[in-house]
Amino acid sequence: MINFLGRCIQNLYLSTRYVLTGQTRFQSVLAQAAAISYDSLIISLVIVFVSAAVIAIQVSKQFLMTGAEAYVGGSIAIVMIREIAPGFVALAIGARAGTAISAEIANMKVTSQVDAIKTLKVDPVGYYFAPRLIASAITVPMVVLIAEMVGIMGGLVVSHATIGLHPARYINSVWLWLSTRDIYISLLKALIFGVLISLVCATQGYETKGGAKDVGVSTTKAAVLSTVYMLVADFIINIIFYL
Repeated sequence: MINFLGRCIQNLYLSTRYVLTGQTRFQSVLAQAAAISYDSLIISLVIVFVSAAVIAIQVSKQFLMTGAEAYVGGSIAIVMIREIAPGFVALAIGARAGTAISAEIANMKVTSQVDAIKTLKVDPVGYYFAPRLIASAITVPMVVLIAEMVGIMGGLVVSHATIGLHPARYINSVWLWLSTRDIYISLLKALIFGVLISLVCATQGYETKGGAKDVGVSTTKAAVLSTVYMLVADFIINIIFYL
């Protein structure tokens, strides 16, 4: 794990240097943005909406029993923005796009396409990693922001359907409880999670050796490692901003 983390940091440095030298093509970043975030948008929104609905079902009746139904909206909004939306969106993107990144680069590595890039005097790490890192850093926070709004609206619909909570009381509670600081932190989380997913999955794919069987093994490892690193990063961010 420590050696792999070191390789990730090294690849991040090489990718950053590649970007700063102006060698990254906008078309490559745009293509990766579509593959990483746009193609994962629907599944991310569905997951967040269902999660918000489940939370609303769990808390609405309990709050109603204690006469605190006016706080349902704020509670759901805080949970959505601080944890559920950034975490679940990152997991969805990691499961869908992260594994694809790992499999694609691993296949290039075992079929000697990476060696062909080296013969052209092009840095393969920068060439393969930089567009994916930039695309993730820009677009994952966008998906998270949309997911947060969808999650809050999902909580509104379910709370109104289950306990008859008026939408105005729900929205008022959201405005009272929510702060712009929470939104900024959630977007920071999304940026870090996006970069981690692309970096870890690309590094795992780049380290692949062997044949087609090893590509599958590497893809599985990439999914596990990206999840672990994301959860550790989430823990550290929460300690920094909320402890």
